[in-house]
Amino acid sequence: MKETIIQFGEGGFLRSFADVFVHKMNEQGLYDGKIVVVQPINKGLIPVINEQHGVYHQFLRGVENGKVVNDCIEVHSISRGVNPYIDYDEYLKLAENPDFRVIITNTTEAGIEYIGTEKLDDRPPKSFPAKLTALLYKRFKLGLGGFIILSCELIDNNGKELLNCVLKYARLWNLQQDFIEWVKTQNHFCNTLVDRICTGYPKDETEKQELDTRLKTELGLTNSDKLMNTAEIFHLWVIEGDFENEFPLKKAGINVIWTPDVKPYKKRKVRILNGAHTSMVLGARLYGLSTVKECLDDKTVNGFLNKTLFEEIVPTLSAGQDEATQKGYVQFAKDVLERFANPFVKHQLLSIALNSVSKFKARVLPTILEYKETFGKLPKYLTFSLAALIAFYKTDEANDGEEIMSFMKTSSPAQILAREDYWGQDLSFMKDDIQKYFDIITKEGMSAAYKALEC
Repeated sequence: MKETIIQFGEGGFLRSFADVFVHKMNEQGLYDGKIVVVQPINKGLIPVINEQHGVYHQFLRGVENGKVVNDCIEVHSISRGVNPYIDYDEYLKLAENPDFRVIITNTTEAGIEYIGTEKLDDRPPKSFPAKLTALLYKRFKLGLGGFIILSCELIDNNGKELLNCVLKYARLWNLQQDFIEWVKTQNHFCNTLVDRICTGYPKDETEKQELDTRLKTELGLTNSDKLMNTAEIFHLWVIEGDFENEFPLKKAGINVIWTPDVKPYKKRKVRILNGAHTSMVLGARLYGLSTVKECLDDKTVNGFLNKTLFEEIVPTLSAGQDEATQKGYVQFAKDVLERFANPFVKHQLLSIALNSVSKFKARVLPTILEYKETFGKLPKYLTFSLAALIAFYKTDEANDGEEIMSFMKTSSPAQILAREDYWGQDLSFMKDDIQKYFDIITKEGMSAAYKALEC
């Protein structure tokens, strides 16, 4: 099978996501191509990938349609790995293969950066965009075609930001205008949204030999799999553009959406999935729970979550939308609840609670403001969640910037709501409702507060 995809990043997420999708396309005879994985930083898994000839086992586990699923796939989509820090010539040689058409990247949020001090003849340049620019320049000089570039980093406009960095390096290195035009016109830098919880190498379970035993008994594995990987069942890939004819993800049954604009899908994810997390966890922690799964198992907190989602978040998003879009919001929210109930994922509330002020501003506050504008009143459950946030920051479990924690711990709800630098505007119009809920939480406890909400 020929090599057709260059992938920057060998971590657990891409191996549970894009690499599984390519395996499924190949398995169904819809695609004919393998992946060459490039290690984007100095330390990584390339030696292990080559030792195992790119083969690894991916466990997909969770709740699907009300049933617990625990599947395992032996993935064969990776042909080999390349480490540009050890063999830069081998890396640049990738540009010579005309069969390469797709580039997939996930170099973390910090990976798409313009440093501006590298040189074209560095071996290799330090940043990932600089390495990519060098590869593209060699490709251009060979007179070969460009790429479909699928950037999976979790930043806004990830594809366009990567393109901007490449163009900056082209100008820094005084590369000819023809190359710049080639980059812009012959390559497709696609913004994407990726969604799948990857729980990585199952260290606790392998130490107990649970999964190793399963692999040996069910699949006849003789050696330990150092690349063994775990993830949830749910997945979603939203990609700006439409290259289904070349990269038939949808035809292979992958939950992919080709679209001219990723933004509505990102809004849906942030408001529903992330918004549900942020609005639920601080009150639940004050209530004495520790994990998201415990929240789903607790009748009271689960009731709060469902009312928040289906009486406030989803109706706000659905206002003015067509019926199909409204149904899509409802289904996504139902999928989120199944994901939260995943028995294989131990998602700690205190982990989600990190930097809750900025998270609340981005994930929850926009829904509160839009709900008020649409329905003429404050949303009860989301407003309560802000009161719970303020009460949580009075405890020693809050984890945020030092100034924020100090101010939140010593100030009144009214003073906190007036901090425009925290919320982007003065929220004093909420102070009566917030104070009412805050007093119940701090004086009578979270159990009484939830009861007052009729959760």
